[in-house]
Amino acid sequence: MKWVSAISTRPSLEAAVDEVVNRAQQALGKRADLALVFISVTFASEYPRLLPLLRERLNVAHIIGCGGGGVIGQTRTGEISEIEGEPALCLTLAHLPEVQIHAFHTEAEDLPSPDCAPQQWVDLLQIDPAAQPHFILLADVQTSSITELLQGLDYAYPQSVKIGGLSSGLSSMEGSGLFCDQRLYQEGAIGVALTGNVEVETIVAQGCRPIGHPYRVADADRNVLLQVEEQLSTLAEINGVSGDPRVQTPLTALQDLVGSMSDADRELAQNALSVGIVRDEFKQDLEPGDFLIRNLIGVDPRIGAVAIGDRIRPGQRIQFHLRDAQASITDLETLLQHYQKGTPQGANPPAGALMFACLGRGQQFYKQPNVDSTLFHRYVHNIPIGGFFCNGEIGPIGGTTFVHGYTSAFAIFRQQTSTR
Repeated sequence: MKWVSAISTRPSLEAAVDEVVNRAQQALGKRADLALVFISVTFASEYPRLLPLLRERLNVAHIIGCGGGGVIGQTRTGEISEIEGEPALCLTLAHLPEVQIHAFHTEAEDLPSPDCAPQQWVDLLQIDPAAQPHFILLADVQTSSITELLQGLDYAYPQSVKIGGLSSGLSSMEGSGLFCDQRLYQEGAIGVALTGNVEVETIVAQGCRPIGHPYRVADADRNVLLQVEEQLSTLAEINGVSGDPRVQTPLTALQDLVGSMSDADRELAQNALSVGIVRDEFKQDLEPGDFLIRNLIGVDPRIGAVAIGDRIRPGQRIQFHLRDAQASITDLETLLQHYQKGTPQGANPPAGALMFACLGRGQQFYKQPNVDSTLFHRYVHNIPIGGFFCNGEIGPIGGTTFVHGYTSAFAIFRQQTSTR
């Protein structure tokens, strides 16, 4: 297995295609089985020309890709560059021996009912769950019904990795630009399923740090938190008391928390406050990666309720989080350290990676370029990366696949330690 990546910032589409194809094919030196192409939205008017230009110059069975607010790839000198707001094109080529590739396109009206049997999802995609496929998914944020698609894929393919991002257009009327084999789509979702001699590992960095302590949800209605309770262990730790947990409104809990913050955190909380939902109900020592981060989207001061960007149910645990640049760096570095330590001895080395980063990260957030990709390369050495800046990032947390925001999601590809 071999992956290569090439990025071009030439303002002419023909020149950019020539540069990335020539560099990528020369670096690969083998037959390309899969091409992934990510193109800046500054080229949006020329999207219809991209696939014909690639097909003229590139002999590859499968091509998928999309437009995005920025492009991530390898420069001529071998460095990884994150290009935002400028013309850019990234081409990633993969030589995948003993790997079967199945490309597909779906639209919202194609998706089975949420109450249907898993076989209807298998019939839709024509992919056998027994083959344990891994999915790279790209979707239009407006038309793909992406949450329903991910829920269906988790239902029908529970052992499979699903990773990717939501593309972005210059306007919702223009469409996103989804490239799949021979066709340009403006709606829906595209993807490839990889089966055979391939392993896909994921890192999903949500870029937040927890504040305060966890609460258990005592009452909730869909996405609205109505009451929370402090856990007995927390009460004992803080106050040295035991007994019935204290039930309060989430707004009261939040006000108490803000009152105990530093001035810097209090100012940050005005714009960067989120709620983390614990995914493993039985885990006690919580770490980065144990929370599904969701935005706090509103409060009702009359009843002390707090609305968040996802459904919540009584019995789940939550913890408030803050997002800032340093928290984002620390979160990603911690996850990369866990990944590095968790790689089993004797595993084949990683061959390539894809990076799906939120439009809200990047240089404007960090005040310096290439932060996430550089940090990734510090721990996962000398492998090519391709990717783009998304309108939402797709990746698993706690065994379930979600659409995230303000996240960098990485897919790492390697051959299996022993083939099936």
